[in-house]
Amino acid sequence: MLFPSWAFLLFLAVLVPVYFLVPKRIQWIVLLLFNAVFVCAAGVLGAVFMVVTIGTVYAASRAMDALFSRQRETLAAMKETHTKEERKQTRLRFEKRRRLVLIACLIVNFGILFVLKYGAMIGRFSAALFGTRAFGQDLALTMGISFYTFSTVGYLLDVYRETIPAEKNPMKLALFTSFFPLLVQGPITRFETVGRALLEPHTFDGQRFLSAGLRIAWGYWKKLIVADRLLVAVKALCARPNVYRGDFIFVEMLLYAACLYADFTGGVDITIGVGELLGIRIEENFLRPYFSKSISEYWRRWHITLGEWFKRYVYYPLSVSKPMRALSKGTRKLGAGVSRRVPVYLATLLVWALTGAWHGSRPTFLVWGLLNGAVILISEELKPLYARFHKRFPRLTASAFYRGFTVIRTVLLLSSLRILDCYGTVKEAFSSFFSMFTTWNWGAVFRGGIRSLGLSYTDYAIAGLGVIAMFALSMAQRKGAIRPRIQKRGTVFSVCVLLVLIGTILIFGRYGFGFDASQFIYNRF
Repeated sequence: MLFPSWAFLLFLAVLVPVYFLVPKRIQWIVLLLFNAVFVCAAGVLGAVFMVVTIGTVYAASRAMDALFSRQRETLAAMKETHTKEERKQTRLRFEKRRRLVLIACLIVNFGILFVLKYGAMIGRFSAALFGTRAFGQDLALTMGISFYTFSTVGYLLDVYRETIPAEKNPMKLALFTSFFPLLVQGPITRFETVGRALLEPHTFDGQRFLSAGLRIAWGYWKKLIVADRLLVAVKALCARPNVYRGDFIFVEMLLYAACLYADFTGGVDITIGVGELLGIRIEENFLRPYFSKSISEYWRRWHITLGEWFKRYVYYPLSVSKPMRALSKGTRKLGAGVSRRVPVYLATLLVWALTGAWHGSRPTFLVWGLLNGAVILISEELKPLYARFHKRFPRLTASAFYRGFTVIRTVLLLSSLRILDCYGTVKEAFSSFFSMFTTWNWGAVFRGGIRSLGLSYTDYAIAGLGVIAMFALSMAQRKGAIRPRIQKRGTVFSVCVLLVLIGTILIFGRYGFGFDASQFIYNRF
């Protein structure tokens, strides 16, 4: 059930009134039932995988919680009769049992994710290597499995760390795991925020409903007017790497940057808006990322929840782990600077390798992740040089011109790395990228080349105006959120803005009979 489909709009039109008409104490049960319908509509096999995740995480979290309780009771009983060393050994035995429970649950859930994402690739590799029949081609990636697996595993790790208590009701954990708007393309959420909000009673509020409608309409506006229109040209460019080279690749970089932003942020706008309709606050996942002045700043603004998840559950634990401390100690003879950097560098590169692997099974995604990590580390090493430059030229670096330059530089750098998204192999991606510097064919681009990509000049004009509108709105957001300012001007004005958004979608959006509704790009991750 895709967001850009009449089936989803009908689903939402039924859910919202039912949700607010039933007694508040059973709102969460109604929502759980609708979640089940949404998940099953996406595929019964996917529903089975989700049930396995819910069951294993629930059992593991409850087992760890029970071990915590037994540990406290046992240590309290031993306090007067056993030595400090004996109590320490007892605590370590309980910690080992909890760790085994955690590891077993992680193996099951990440194992499912690994097989679904990489099973077909491994099957093809095995067939090519050993001459056997390939396997895994029939295993389709379940909707939202990366997002709900990371969210639910985050809950499990929080229970393991005693950050939150284990949820006693498996149906409430199921509600958190299966919350339908989050399954399309996130964001990745935490049980202590969204999970608790899902269980609270909510009352219908007209102003909140209108605000949510504006957010949802803006999401559809970006998706149907800009993203799905530009995606036609992007696919055409990526499909023929031997034909579209040179300056076509620069055009591809810019089109893909605009397309991906409109697609991903549009989907998240719809997700957050749907949550707001029901009174449930979902974390923001973007903060004007294309205004970033460095790649590290960009990744603090783009897909914020994924970065936070890796930072909280992978980067920090790994960088202070015993093996990392031992490695740091072992490299002291190379100097204090090297010893201090080794854990940070290795943890950073591993996180970015995992980030690349999360995005897809092709080697291009792994290379993309490692290149992002490498650029961030190089930037960190060059910070003293940047500081000297800023000190030497304070007026230049404080100017709007220089800030604009750093923004454009960051966007172009990220767009260059994203070339790896577009091609099936690393060789194709690098060959296409470097052709920009060896093949000069702007004449071919403008003498009808862009018309060969499946879009008319009218399409380019509409998409271009859409990009300008998104840029203008992002500029305006620097002074604060737009929707509260719209609603301050009254309900009539807010409704008029909503109707304008809907009207432009109906007139200029790509939808309807004969149009193949495009799933959100990040849903494939």
